Amino acid sequence: MRRRDFNKVVVGSAVTWPLATRAQQPERMRLIGVLMAFEESDSTAQSWLATFRAALAKLGWTEGSNLRIELRWSAADPDRIRTFTKELVDLRPDAIFGQSTPAIGVLARETRTIPIVFAGVTDPIGAGFAANLSHPGGNITGFTVNDPAVGGKWVQLLKQIAPRTVRVALLFNPATAVPIQFFMPSIQAAASSFAVEVSAAPVHGKDEIEGVVAVQARSPGSGLIVMPDAFNDANRELIIALAARYGVPATYYNRFFSEPGGLFSYGEARGEQFRLAAGYIDRILKGEKPADLPVQAPTKFELIINLTTAKALGLTIPASLLSLADELIE
Repeated sequence: MRRRDFNKVVVGSAVTWPLATRAQQPERMRLIGVLMAFEESDSTAQSWLATFRAALAKLGWTEGSNLRIELRWSAADPDRIRTFTKELVDLRPDAIFGQSTPAIGVLARETRTIPIVFAGVTDPIGAGFAANLSHPGGNITGFTVNDPAVGGKWVQLLKQIAPRTVRVALLFNPATAVPIQFFMPSIQAAASSFAVEVSAAPVHGKDEIEGVVAVQARSPGSGLIVMPDAFNDANRELIIALAARYGVPATYYNRFFSEPGGLFSYGEARGEQFRLAAGYIDRILKGEKPADLPVQAPTKFELIINLTTAKALGLTIPASLLSLADELIE
């Protein structure tokens, strides 16, 4: 081989070898943190999480191969939310998926650089998570639940299903609930039109819930509106059982209350948000910024009526509502 040809081979090899080496290197495993507002034993929350994981898998993210998930269950406990938030942030993940307003509030204070995608947040602008819905502007974006007008719908539906209702109490935990001021204008407007008296019923622990329900039971024509609240989510079985025991008609904001025995619920399809959130995580892992991903509001609200519970309370559901309901549970 002539010297000139030999040099060409050597030079060419020097160029191609590093390129081939880089091409053969495995893809870097990405890390995402997940902060849930429920107990780990909660079957509904587990099904939502399964939806999230399945959606990521469809997008090409395989746990143990190119993706690792660090998962924490807070059970709507403020102390656990703070502890787990710090744990996740200290891991310096590529992104964090958080569920519930309290969890995102703590995450927002803990980091301004790690991308955060949320589900189950009611008022992201009012909470300071986003500058506006179309262009959040910071490190946080996601999928909202409810809107201010839903509060009036809860009053209207409760009055239609339990016509004797003349007063309602709003059950919530101030430490974990969406600020009730978000819903109050529509609640008060509907209450005024139906001659219903509204009062706030804050609780600070599960041992206080029975007292609220018992007070309502002592006054004929009383009902309960269980407000959007991670605390109410975590204690839904107790709330449903107490409403049944005391014979108090109650309205709820999600089907995971009506399915196990709540009288009725009206709210967004929460599980769908977990699928959509996986899409945002995918886009962030591929280089997009949360600031440029619009906060999306729900497009579908479900009315779920539990006919068995209505019968136990001696209530007859109007035919008009039966035809409008997305699901009737018997």
